[in-house]
Amino acid sequence: MAAVLNGIRVLDFGRYIAGPYCAALLGDLGAEVIRIEKRDGSEDRTLVPVTRRADGSPGEGAVFLQMNRNKRGLTLDPAHPKGREIVKRLIKTADVVVVNLPPQTLRSLELDWPSVHALNPRTVLTTVSAFGSGGPYEERLGFDGVAQAMSGAVYLAGTEAQPVRSYASWVDFGTASLAAFGTMAALFARATTGRGQLVEGALLRTATTFATQALLEQDMIAPDRVPTVNRGQNAGPADIFKCKDGWITILVNGDPLFRRWARLMGEEQWLKDPRFANDQARGDNGAALSERTSRWCAERTVADALAELERAKLPAGPVFKPQQLLDDPHVNAAGYFASIDFEGLAKQGRIFTTPVVLSETPGTVRMSPPALGQHTDEILREIGCSKDDIAALREAGAI
Repeated sequence: MAAVLNGIRVLDFGRYIAGPYCAALLGDLGAEVIRIEKRDGSEDRTLVPVTRRADGSPGEGAVFLQMNRNKRGLTLDPAHPKGREIVKRLIKTADVVVVNLPPQTLRSLELDWPSVHALNPRTVLTTVSAFGSGGPYEERLGFDGVAQAMSGAVYLAGTEAQPVRSYASWVDFGTASLAAFGTMAALFARATTGRGQLVEGALLRTATTFATQALLEQDMIAPDRVPTVNRGQNAGPADIFKCKDGWITILVNGDPLFRRWARLMGEEQWLKDPRFANDQARGDNGAALSERTSRWCAERTVADALAELERAKLPAGPVFKPQQLLDDPHVNAAGYFASIDFEGLAKQGRIFTTPVVLSETPGTVRMSPPALGQHTDEILREIGCSKDDIAALREAGAI
C-alpha cells in the first residue's frame, strides 16, 4: 500500500524542534520534505553535537539528526532578492509550507499567509510561534522553557524555593505533533474544497493545554495549590520512591488500584479511613501514603519492588538514566529505533522512529538527514534552473 502522504511536497523552513519535527512526521508518512536552511547552516544543525568534522570541530547535533530524517537539504537565503524568487518558485510546487518564525519575520520574508496563499491557493501554510497571533505577545520570541514556565507546570513541578523545568522539550514536541495533526486535517479538507488554509501552532497554547488539569481546577474552584515536587495532588500514592539500589515511580489512581495498594502494603484498614475515601482525598493526604510506600520500597531492590507491584497489577516503573532506556529490552524489541548513517558519527546512529504505529501504512525512516546543502543543485534543477542559473545564484550569494 502507498504511503499516506505519497505525492505531497513539504517545504520545511523550520528551526530547532517544533517546525522541523512537524515536517519530519509528515516525511515519515511518505511526504517529500525539503529542508531549507541558511547558506552556512541553521542554528539547530550543531545543537548537542554528536559528530566530528574532518578538522576535529563539532559537527551535526542530536537535535538535527532526530528532526531531519526523510528530508532533502537545500541551502538558501530567503532574504536575498534572487533567493526570494527561488522561494516563490518552490511554493508554487508545494502542498505544505512549514515555518516556525515570529509573524513579523514571516511578513518580511513573504512567508505569511496572504503571500503564500496568493502564490499557491492550494498550499497549506503551517506556522509555529511562541505565543500565536491575536494577542499582545505575538511578536515576542520564546522557546519551550518559556512556555513551560508560563503554563504553571514549572511552578508546580518543583518547590516554592526552586521551580523546576522539565529536561524534556515536551512543549516543542507537543506543538510539532499538534501542528502535524492540523496539517493532515487541512490536507484532508483540501481534498473537498481544493483550497489550502493556515494552520497555526503556538508553544504557549500547547503548554496551557497540556497543563489543563491544574489550570481548570484553579479557574473553577481556586485551590491555590503549592508545589509538592514529585507527589501527585489529585490521587495517591503517586510519587517517586527510593529502593535499595535505585528509584521507582508508583502511580495509583482510582478505587480499584488503591484497594490493591492497601492489600500489598498490609494497610487494608486504610480502606475505611476517611482521609483516603476517594482520589482527591488521597491526593490531599498524599504525604501519609508516600511515607508508607517509601518504607516499603526502602526494604526492596528496584527489581524486587517492581516484580511485586506487577503481580499486584499496580502501575510502576523504574527511574532510568538515559543509557538504561537505550538498553531496555522492550524499547529495542518493539522497534523504537531506526538506524542511520551520517558522516562524522563514530558508529551507526540510532534515532527514534515515528511514535505512533499504523498497522497498514506505518511511518518509516527511509533517508538519513541531509548534509548541509546536499540536494541544492538537484532541487533547483527540478524547478527549471539550468547549470548556469545555479552557478549564478551561488555567485550572487542566494544559495
